[in-house]
Amino acid sequence: MATVGGIKEVEGFANSVEIDGLARFAVDDYNKKQNALLEYKRVVNAKQQVVAGTIYYITLEVEDGGQKKVYEAKIWEKPWLNFKDVQEFKLIGDAPTQSTPTESTA
Repeated sequence: MATVGGIKEVEGFANSVEIDGLARFAVDDYNKKQNALLEYKRVVNAKQQVVAGTIYYITLEVEDGGQKKVYEAKIWEKPWLNFKDVQEFKLIGDAPTQSTPTESTA
C-alpha cells in the first residue's frame, strides 16, 4: 500500500498501459499548449506520490525534429473525478544514444 505523501517508484512502469497513457497525455497537452510537434517514444522512469489523488512524475523520451530528447512530466490524476492535469512538463536534456540490447558481439 502506498504511503500518503511519500514518493515511490512505479513498479512495472515499462509495461504499464496506465503510465504509457499518462505519458502520451502529457506530450499531447504540451503539443497543444506550445504548438509543438513532439512525438512520444517511451517512458524512461516513473514515480508516484499519493495525495488527493495521485501525482505521477514520469521521465519520458520524445522525438523533436529528428532529435531524441528527455522530458519530465508531473501529472496529477483523480480518477474518481475523471480529472487529469499536467502540472509541469520540462526538458531535461538530449536522450543518450544507446545500442540495441538484442545485438550481441559474439
